Formats: sequence, structure tokens, C-alpha cells
Amino acid sequence: MKRSSRTVQLFLLFILLSPIVLTYLCVNMPGETVSTDLVPLTDAQRDLSSRLELHVMKLAGEIGERNNSNPKAYNNAADFIAEKFQESGLVPYEEELGDKLQYRNIIAEHYGTTHPEELIIVGAHYDTVWLSSGADDNASGVAVMLEIARELKKKQLARTIRFVAFANEEYPHFLTDNMGSLFHAKRSYEREDKIIAMVSLEMLGYFSDEVGSQSYPSPLSWFYPNKANFIAFVSDFSSRDLLRKSIGLFRDAMAFPSEGLTAPIALIPDVRRSDQAAFWRYNYPAFMITDTAAYRYNAYHNAKDVPERLDYDSMTRVTTGLIAVLEKLAANER
Repeated sequence: MKRSSRTVQLFLLFILLSPIVLTYLCVNMPGETVSTDLVPLTDAQRDLSSRLELHVMKLAGEIGERNNSNPKAYNNAADFIAEKFQESGLVPYEEELGDKLQYRNIIAEHYGTTHPEELIIVGAHYDTVWLSSGADDNASGVAVMLEIARELKKKQLARTIRFVAFANEEYPHFLTDNMGSLFHAKRSYEREDKIIAMVSLEMLGYFSDEVGSQSYPSPLSWFYPNKANFIAFVSDFSSRDLLRKSIGLFRDAMAFPSEGLTAPIALIPDVRRSDQAAFWRYNYPAFMITDTAAYRYNAYHNAKDVPERLDYDSMTRVTTGLIAVLEKLAANER
């Protein structure tokens, strides 16, 4: 009888503690986020801010809506990205997909010196939903990727970084055979590519210091701030180690507010809402960097998503931090 009672007590304790332990595993991150005023941009960072704005203006202002309802603009965006890779000293190439080979992933690689077979993928989708110019979603992510590529091409890195502008992340292609990142992840798996990390750049341009500007899926509002002034690192549990290492590196390198979340998809389905989910399907470690999209941005997936709404100085700080993260991930340490 005593043993039975003890077993029941332990079981009840387990039931009570499981949500606490799970929550700790989901939200606990290394380092500390910034809570003080931001340091002014340097001259070099001001130049970076201007380039980011020019990229977004080109994609979302001049080219505009980018999807299969506007194939000319879609192709113009792909050509622009390839041109920018080339200007950085990279050699871009294409990966065609779709029933009639009508869609293109644009790829460029900066080859590693001592471990070139080990790949880090940095990806951003360049398509938009219908009737949106997609400044934040996702010209912002593409712009940041182009500037990361521009800077890292100047450096010798142990591992290879593969930059990919993905087609067809948006509906109706998400997690279908026509999704650019899923197509690329599958081909990488079939080639036995040794992908040690995938970083999805997904909406990086909208920030606000207003109280109440940030919302969350339940129950995350208990653990995170109500101001939309931070960048978020998000993954499922399988990529927890990679995410924790990366956000720690970011916080060491850049004084900009950051929050992290690793959660089971069954608990928080939105953790899979971008190109990183394609790589999880093939058991590659991957995470998303995001401004949290619709949880702060009322122009999400509509015609109000225009270049003038974005915060290019904050994007600059995020870009600077991510360059440092990727340089460390691609370094010679194992």
C-alpha cells in the first residue's frame, strides 16, 4: 500500500512539473537580451542601412508583386538577386522546379577552406502573396541575405556557406513539391549534402517600441515582452542546440533585443511557418529568424506591406549580428 501511494505521488508530481520543465526548455536561452538604449550606427552601418533600403525598394517598390500571377516580375526578382550575388564576387546558378520548370531557386556558394563539405545554408524566399508587394514578407529577408553574402565573401571561412533565394514559399506552394526550399532540401538529402545548419531569414524589417505592439500564440505572452522591438530566433525541439548556440553568438556580437523559442510543432504550430520546416523534414538542423510577422505587423499579407513601413536601422543591427553568428558557425572550431 505504501509503495502504491508513493508511486501515485511521484506520478502526480511528474504531471505537475512537466509543463514547467517543458516551458523552461522552450524559452530558456543563453546570454541576455538588450534592455538599454541602442548604440548609434557607425558610418559603415549607415551605409549598410542604405543598401538594405535600396534592395527592398527594388524588390517591393520597383518590381512589386512576385508570384505566378505576375511571372515577369517574378523572373525580374530572380535576375536581380543573381546580379547582386555576382556583384559580391559569387557565382550564382539556378535550380529549376515546377511542373513546367517555371520557378527558380537562385543559389550562390562561398566555399570553405578546410571543411568545404560541411554546409551552412542561409535562405530567404523572394515570392509574395497575391496583391502584396511584400516589403517585409520577404524582401527584407532577401535584402539581409544579400548583405550577409556581400560581407562574408570577403572572409576566409572553414565551412561552405550556401546562399539560396527560394521560390514558392507562399500559399498555395507551402510544403508542396513546388515549394523551393522543400525541393532544395530533398535534392540536398538525395545528394547526401552534409548540411550542419540552415538559417531561414523570414520577415526582418518591422519593429515598434509601443507597449502592446507585440502579441503571441497562447501561452507565450506570459514569457515574452509586449513591445515589438526585438528579433526572434525560432525552431522546433530537434534544432534546439543549434538555435541556442546561434542566439548566444548573436547576443555576444550585437546589442539588439532578441528572444528565442524552441517548441514542439504540436504545441506551437507556427514555429514551422517558413523555409526551415522543409529542412526539418529531412532531419537537417534549422531555425528561423523573424520579426514574428502577423503577431506584430498589421500589413502582413496585404497591400500595406510597402518599403516605407520598415525600420532599416534595426535591420542593419540584425544583419550585423547575423554576420557575426554565421562567421562563427562557419569557423574552424568543431
